[in-house]
Amino acid sequence: MFDYRTAFGLQYQNIFNRVQIRGPVDEGAPLKWGEENRIVKPFHSYLMGLIGAAQVGPFYLGTCGLMSIVCGFIAFEIIGLNMLASVNWDPVQFIRLLPWLGLEPPAPSWGLRIPPLNQGGWWLMAGFFLTASIILWWFRVYRRARALGLGTHVAWAFAAAIWLYLVCGFLRPLLMGSWGEGVPFGIFPHLDWTASISIRSGNLYYNPFHMLSIVFLYGSTLLFAMHGGTILATSRYWGERELELVTDRGTAAERGAIFWRWTMGFNATFESIHRWAWWFAVLCPLTGGIGILLTGTVVDNWYLWGVKHGIAPVYPAVYPYIPTPPSDLTGVLK
Repeated sequence: MFDYRTAFGLQYQNIFNRVQIRGPVDEGAPLKWGEENRIVKPFHSYLMGLIGAAQVGPFYLGTCGLMSIVCGFIAFEIIGLNMLASVNWDPVQFIRLLPWLGLEPPAPSWGLRIPPLNQGGWWLMAGFFLTASIILWWFRVYRRARALGLGTHVAWAFAAAIWLYLVCGFLRPLLMGSWGEGVPFGIFPHLDWTASISIRSGNLYYNPFHMLSIVFLYGSTLLFAMHGGTILATSRYWGERELELVTDRGTAAERGAIFWRWTMGFNATFESIHRWAWWFAVLCPLTGGIGILLTGTVVDNWYLWGVKHGIAPVYPAVYPYIPTPPSDLTGVLK
C-alpha cells in the first residue's frame, strides 16, 4: 500500500521532534583564578528542549555583564518614563499608543550643544547609557570567547551591528553638526526617521551602499535558509551532528553535498557555508552604515547622484509634469 507520509517525508515535518536527553547537568569549563562564579543552578527544561538544549544555566554574568545590564536598565527606564509622561501617565493610553510613542532627539537649533532635559536632554542621556550598555556587552562577549578558547567571530559580528547603531545615533549627527539628525527611540518614530532621511536625501534607494546592504540582507537570509533546510532535511541521518560528520563522513554529509551539486553544480562544505553566511550577515550592517554615513555628509541628493552616474532615470522622460533636474546637477556633491 502506498504510504504518502513516508513518500513525502511528512513524518519529519513536525519541528517538535527532538529527542531530549536527561542526565547530569554540565557545569561548564573550569573558571580561571580571579574570575567570578557562574550563577543560576543548572536545570533541565522541557520547553527549552523543544527548540534547543534542554539544560538552562549556569550563566556567567561578570563585571562587564552586570554593568551592561545596569546601564541598559537606566536607558530603558528613561525612554519608558518619557513615553509614559507623554500620555499624562495614563497606563491604558501608554499600552494602546505604545507603537506611536517615542523619545525624540533635540531640535536642530541646538546643534551639538547639550539641551535641557525636556528639550532633548533625555534623548542624549538615554543614548549615552544605551551605548554604554551595548559596548560593555560586546566586551563581555569577547572576553567569554577568549576565556573558553574560542574564536572571536561572534564578537566581531556583533561589532558590525554596533557600527550601524553608532553611525545612525552618533557618528552621522556628529558630522552633520546636530544631534537632531539622530534616530528617535520608539517603533513608529524610528520608521518615520527612516522615511524622512530617504526623502530628504533624494531617495536612499539610489545609494549604492544601501543596495549592497540589501543584497547582503537578502543573501544572508537565503544562505541561512538553505543551510538550515539542508541540515533539517538530513537530520534523519544525524545531519545536525556536524562536527562528527566533518571528521567521520557519513550519509548525511554526502547526501547534502550531492543535493546541492545536483541542483546548483556546486556545494559548500559544512565549514565553508558558515563562513559564507557569517560574511553575508556582517556585510549587511557594514555597508548599510557606510551608506548612511555618506548621506548628507558627502552626497546631498542620491537621486541626482544616480542621474549623474547613469543609475537613475531623468523623471521628465516618463512624467513630463515633474520639474527637470538642473542640467549641471549643482548640489550633488558638497
